[in-house]
Amino acid sequence: MGKLYVVPTPVGNLEDMTFRAIKVLKEADLILAEDTRTSGILLKHFEIKNAMQSHHKFNEHKTVESVVNKIKAGETVALISDAGTPEYPIRVFW
Repeated sequence: MGKLYVVPTPVGNLEDMTFRAIKVLKEADLILAEDTRTSGILLKHFEIKNAMQSHHKFNEHKTVESVVNKIKAGETVALISDAGTPEYPIRVFW
């Protein structure tokens, strides 16, 4: 079974990112982001080139099944928010 990490991101100053958060993002098979354009700035800053997918409250009903299947298959998924720690509830179905 894989893992799902909820990774807090800085609001404002990118240098507030923790070393552990950077490590998790660099090792993740998939990064879920509310807004890939905004999160892309963060990932580019830290030279993180992992796969990224849009995932937010307006599309989660379409993406959650494939994300769960990836985790069940042993992949590591990291969930980030473009406005700090994700605030919407995470629904896990397995």
